[in-house]
Amino acid sequence: MKKTAIIGSGESGFGAALLAHKNGHEVFVSDAGKISTEKKNTYLEKGIAFEEEQHSLEKLMDADTLIKSPGIPFSTPLIEKLLSSGKRVIDELEFAYGFSKGKVIAITGTNGKTTTTLLTHHLMQTAGMDVGMGGNVGQSWALQLAQEDHDWWVLEVSSFQIEGMDTFRPNIAVLLNITPDHLDRYNFDLSLYAAAKVKLTARMEQEDHFIYHQKDKNILTAMQNMQGRPEPIPFGLEPTSGSKSYLGEKELVVKTHEDSWSWPLEKMALKGSHNHLNTMAALLAAKLAGAPAESLGTGLKTFVNAAHRMESVATIKGIHFVNDSKGTNVDATAFALEAFDEPLIWIAGGVDKGNDYGLLEDKVARHVRVLICLGKDNEKLKKAFSGKIPEILETREITQAVNWALEKGVAGDVALLSPACASFDLFKNYEDRGNQFKAAVLQLKQTQ
Repeated sequence: MKKTAIIGSGESGFGAALLAHKNGHEVFVSDAGKISTEKKNTYLEKGIAFEEEQHSLEKLMDADTLIKSPGIPFSTPLIEKLLSSGKRVIDELEFAYGFSKGKVIAITGTNGKTTTTLLTHHLMQTAGMDVGMGGNVGQSWALQLAQEDHDWWVLEVSSFQIEGMDTFRPNIAVLLNITPDHLDRYNFDLSLYAAAKVKLTARMEQEDHFIYHQKDKNILTAMQNMQGRPEPIPFGLEPTSGSKSYLGEKELVVKTHEDSWSWPLEKMALKGSHNHLNTMAALLAAKLAGAPAESLGTGLKTFVNAAHRMESVATIKGIHFVNDSKGTNVDATAFALEAFDEPLIWIAGGVDKGNDYGLLEDKVARHVRVLICLGKDNEKLKKAFSGKIPEILETREITQAVNWALEKGVAGDVALLSPACASFDLFKNYEDRGNQFKAAVLQLKQTQ
């Protein structure tokens, strides 16, 4: 009997434990923190051994394969000990890969992964294909595979998850962009972060497809050290030699081996150049997977993005309130600011992650009339835009921020929450921040 140990009992670890148990493995779960009562009850019910608030090295050493949480770096002393003893240490996606007969579309990038994953899945589902979705979206892939398999899987994957891959070979890989993020994990070296992203293609062969943004210099640099040999499928906003998707005058064009297809920009639910790029990647992935062209338009028209990503909340006295709480870094917020031609009341701030706000100056200069700083320490944000935005306010209350947006705005303005910062100074996470923003907006709407 195979012995499999799980390090960390989060979403991925829990799924891996159940998948291993279903396939007859002797499973041991070890978590340095507390395991939820619900998960412990499931382990007890299935006879899965576990421990919490500790890691017993002797028990872990007894395993044939160890599956760690993506949040645990390989540089952690415990993981280094296990590796030095010759143990195989992988991540949940690598483990799950061995139990699926389906083909895989794996989507990564610093920004836009979730939107592109959701859209790709929706396009394929609308086309009537047998497709599942996992990775960083919804339930873990392993947990789903413990219940059922699909012909195709669309997976959102992070650099952390890619680090733990060994034999994982997607049929289609998508790399949307590479910008500085999570650099504390990579010795503050962007090239190491980029290499982790490109590692997704390491096992790919010539019959596989690699969809990538051809104007992203960090991607092009990292591709120079690619180990895999997939067919390159470049896309970008401007048509260039070899482009498989680009923007025409008033349409988005997609070209594959079989045909050329286009869709009017005015009929796209997703707005902004960043979402045009996300849509290109999703359309290419869906078409290469076999989705017929005639179904793509229906998919684009009926797609609803995940919450907290350029989410329309309400219009009050002609002011459109938009929730982009997922914009937790400067690049994501740059995309959001670019998406609007209307005058903006911008709500930003939180826990700064070493942000370079200079990257936003040209976006801000165009049409931000008011900046409302929402955070415990707003000094860096205020200093960055002092003299560049006509009016700057600050608060620690989301309700105050929303009230000010209505007070300072005029009909035709957009009140945009796109923080460019992490949320945990005032909120539990970006979802909590976005939900509180939406609740405050809807409450305000009722009083008007």
